[in-house]
Amino acid sequence: MSSHIKKTRNLLNTRLGFFILATVLFWIKTYIAYRTEFTLGAKGTVQQILLFVNPIPALILIFGLALYFRGRLFYWVLMLLHLIESIWLFANILYYREFSDFLSFGIIKGSGDVQNNLGKSLAEILHPSDFFVFVDFVILVVLLIFKVIQVDRRKFKFRNAFALTILSFVLIFSEYGVANANRSGLLTRTFDNNYIVKYLGLNEYAAFNAYQTAKESATRSNAKSSDIDSVLNFVKKNRSAINPEYFGKAKGKNVFVIHLESFQQFLINYKVDGKEVTPNLNKFYKNKNTISFDNFYHQVSQGKTSDAEMMMENSLYGLPQGSAMVTYGTQNTYQAAPAILDQKGYTTASFHGDVPSFWNRDNTYKSWGYQYFFDSDYYQEKPSYSVGYGLKDKIFFKDSVKYIQQLPQPFYAKLITLTNHYPYELDKPNVSFPATKTGDNTVDPYVQTAHYLDQAFGEFIKYLNKTGLMKNSMIVLYGDHYGISNNHRAAIAQLLHKKEITDYDLAQFQKVPFMIHADDLKGGINHTYGGEIDALPTILHLLGIKDNNTVQFGNDLLSKKRDQTVAFRNGDLVSPKYTVIGSNVYLTKTGKEITPNDEQSKEIKKLQNHVNKELSMSDRVILGDLLRFYNPKGFKKVNKKDFNYKYSYAMKALKDSDNKSKKTLLDKIHKKDTEKLYKTDAPELKK
Repeated sequence: MSSHIKKTRNLLNTRLGFFILATVLFWIKTYIAYRTEFTLGAKGTVQQILLFVNPIPALILIFGLALYFRGRLFYWVLMLLHLIESIWLFANILYYREFSDFLSFGIIKGSGDVQNNLGKSLAEILHPSDFFVFVDFVILVVLLIFKVIQVDRRKFKFRNAFALTILSFVLIFSEYGVANANRSGLLTRTFDNNYIVKYLGLNEYAAFNAYQTAKESATRSNAKSSDIDSVLNFVKKNRSAINPEYFGKAKGKNVFVIHLESFQQFLINYKVDGKEVTPNLNKFYKNKNTISFDNFYHQVSQGKTSDAEMMMENSLYGLPQGSAMVTYGTQNTYQAAPAILDQKGYTTASFHGDVPSFWNRDNTYKSWGYQYFFDSDYYQEKPSYSVGYGLKDKIFFKDSVKYIQQLPQPFYAKLITLTNHYPYELDKPNVSFPATKTGDNTVDPYVQTAHYLDQAFGEFIKYLNKTGLMKNSMIVLYGDHYGISNNHRAAIAQLLHKKEITDYDLAQFQKVPFMIHADDLKGGINHTYGGEIDALPTILHLLGIKDNNTVQFGNDLLSKKRDQTVAFRNGDLVSPKYTVIGSNVYLTKTGKEITPNDEQSKEIKKLQNHVNKELSMSDRVILGDLLRFYNPKGFKKVNKKDFNYKYSYAMKALKDSDNKSKKTLLDKIHKKDTEKLYKTDAPELKK
């Protein structure tokens, strides 16, 4: 036994031995993280083996770089590489816990635009046990400092270091070969990042993501005017016809688009302890003049809220990695709802109780053609007025009316709520609903902030009725993305009253509300399958705008003949017949998993090809900024220099516009102010 210990110690006192020790320790902790921190869904022997061994090739390559350095420098370089790798693993554990995804260079690049209040979220996400990823680093440092392991000053032959580098590449390509055989098209199709990490590893994912980021940058510089032709052909072929029963039913009306933050469809009619979570939204959902879609899905990726806004207002998908608004919101050309409606005589405005730079809105909104952007600079700020990511919803709605009443009609106004945002915090005076009892601290307060949002919405609707705006407006409500990520499977199962849930259940859990209300609309529950990409053409048709020239990848949800295939950003799909999640296929109506026969395989392949092509085409438009080459008939390109969102400028513009048109709410009802008509029970505003 002593001879084995002596041989082991002698090995560790060599550079190769220390390299092996560092690699093995990092390999073990990475695999532990795979199994405990990430939901990678490894199934079958091949996937399990790949998951177990995939950290090794990249670690040999990265840590092996230190072997090219001599003496003490080898140890310094190896420990630095080890620390960088540990930080990368640590950061992904935290990010994955909230977003069920891995960090991308697009997200890192845009972190400065989305950092507001992230410190509070980080405090909620961070667990003391997360620091286990640094334990092996500390162990190695201690072993060196106390000279348990001696520094090896002998020369390590270059050919041996080079041989290890070659070995790492052989292992990487061999691993990819096995992975691609088990999952064809792993890197050529738009897969979930979980697949890349599961099959290849976290470092290989980072390398592939870096390649994609560089490729995206090159795409714009290499794009040419003829590239838009294939996009136009695809869009024209897939555009759905108008439904005469609904076309123009809301013509000339104001449009309110209310963005329900992190709000999922399951909350509608959901009860906790016998009490409705959202009684006001439930009533609105069932109203005879509300068209409510019960098979409407969010389709966001890493951009989350920004992806939802991109789809809702442009009918363009977000990107596979990062946020299109952050990366391409400033420089790209768009054909967005605000610009389209501005050119049809609408006043356009967005309301948001947070800093204007969040998700790069202050720049992106100019590219989209918003005339006004009422951000946090327009609202009174007190510590008690805000929670989480900005102004509390009750205060936000109430304080927004001072600007709404000054907008010349007809107007298009988007109001972005915030309180129902992770980490679902509310101060005690505002909590008026019981939490769920799943035992998951992230999930349980979710219904409380959702209830608060519902109360705020109810107060706003009463104001619209009092002022007459309800009769002269079309109200559009949508949930932007999930509030509870797939990481919380056990809690989700409890919420859905199921013993366990499948990937099919999680796909259905991605439904979000989409409701359209106007006094003249024939309402009801519409069962068509669609998603956020379909919102813009639906809204435009209801307003009587037959827009056949601008580029939109969605189609009117009210069209009688329309493609009902819903594409998720990772390439998965839902259709009325099939739900495809990765390699698993389910019957949508029953949730039963099937092994497709030849006929079914052909149907599914056709659906998948359509989804892949649609996502690819949309990516081409954004990455190549292809709309700069296209001048559609009836649409004038936006000049960003026309817009200024500073308070003084906006107030002067509103006053000048009113003097010219006299079409504001105040002009119509002959009042100087309507703020006194707004009633709220917000405790912060009570005297």
